[in-house]
Amino acid sequence: MRQNKKGLGTSLLLLLFLSIIGGVVYLANSPIFERVPPKISVPSSLFWNLKQPLKVHLSDSSGIRSYKVILNDGKSDFTVLDEKVQNPQQELDIAVQLPKAGWDRRTKSATMTIIATDGSQWNFMKGNESTKSVKITIDSKRPQAFVLSNSYKIVRGGSAIVVFGAKDEYLDKIEVHTNFGKVFKPEPFYKDGYYVALIAWPVTQKRFRAWVEVTDLAGNRSKAHIPLYVENYRYRHSKIKLKKRFLEGKIADLSTEFDETASISDPLKQFKLINETVREKNEDLIHSLSSNVSDALIKHWNIKPFYPLKNAKKVASFGDHRFYYYNGKLVSESYHLGLDLASVKMAKIKSSNPGRVVFSGYNGIYGNMPLIDHGLGLYTIYGHCSTLLVKDGDDVSRNSVIAKTGKTGLALGDHLHFGVIVQGVEVRPIEWMDGHWIHDNISQVMKVARKMIDRRE
Repeated sequence: MRQNKKGLGTSLLLLLFLSIIGGVVYLANSPIFERVPPKISVPSSLFWNLKQPLKVHLSDSSGIRSYKVILNDGKSDFTVLDEKVQNPQQELDIAVQLPKAGWDRRTKSATMTIIATDGSQWNFMKGNESTKSVKITIDSKRPQAFVLSNSYKIVRGGSAIVVFGAKDEYLDKIEVHTNFGKVFKPEPFYKDGYYVALIAWPVTQKRFRAWVEVTDLAGNRSKAHIPLYVENYRYRHSKIKLKKRFLEGKIADLSTEFDETASISDPLKQFKLINETVREKNEDLIHSLSSNVSDALIKHWNIKPFYPLKNAKKVASFGDHRFYYYNGKLVSESYHLGLDLASVKMAKIKSSNPGRVVFSGYNGIYGNMPLIDHGLGLYTIYGHCSTLLVKDGDDVSRNSVIAKTGKTGLALGDHLHFGVIVQGVEVRPIEWMDGHWIHDNISQVMKVARKMIDRRE
């Protein structure tokens, strides 16, 4: 009996020991005793203009229980935030403001220290703590932004150029903004601190206003209005009657090529999808590829008038707003964003200016189409070609033959759809085919700007 009691006592002690060990293991691995310190998301160094609050993001799986932020201006510590969170939050955004009094505004650098504690029961219920120090560069001065030279005017659907200066020790973004939301990227010009940009007024926009906008790393911003005379040119509205032969011929053939129309049998629905949905998809490709601008310094940019097709006759104009009807009912509408030129069948198409081929292939309603980059955000497209004589990545020289005319894509007869694009915006080809316009509105503006820069430097 005594031996049995001794064995039972040993078993109970072992069971108690195992229970304690199990409890410790459970508590150690329980979510409420997690040991991962809070994450403090903020760069290790940043710029501050003293106006906009500094943003800090805190996160922890058990929730943020408290946080503290201390700013030091090189002389004194300022506790700007010291908060306890009643209901711990797993994600927390805090905004750090400048102290209301005592801060030395002459200081050029500062330090921010963030201390965060989570809601874990670890560390004798105190939770886990994280600390992060951030070096701050103080910059409350706005950058310089000034226009040197620009085209005299811009026509709706047309182009212009602007040369400007942008200077600051901590430059970040240098852009040309417009009232309709399009942002044009400038390219470094001639000497350090100066920039040039081609800009454009889309034919679909009724008003135009543009300005240079420069932002530094601290968020200081300057703007400079571009003083352009604005001419609101009125383009043609065309009422086009769709013919049954066209719908059952060209449209029926095209509808087999596109996913959007593969399961559609109604000719009018096929046309609407091709003219709108497929067109938008094809134009998105063009806009994407033609939006790139180099970061390289450009000193001179010599562009000659474009003359892609010898002895050509204009058969359709740029900017034509087309409305398509069938049996008196409006079916669809679109803008014609190029110039249609025709001569003989399968005529040679030339690149009037040197450039690089960024696309050469089939592009839906545009058919076989080369797209060429001529620098400074200026691109040209050549649609409906029968034969392509260049490939992606080719460098083409002035007057080199790049393709032959045809009727691929949404074209009835053999012709060339010639388009000019400025940073993803289709513009009036007629301007870029006019040597006088190029001289007065592009070349001369850059020449004047170079002289002004030389006088300033």
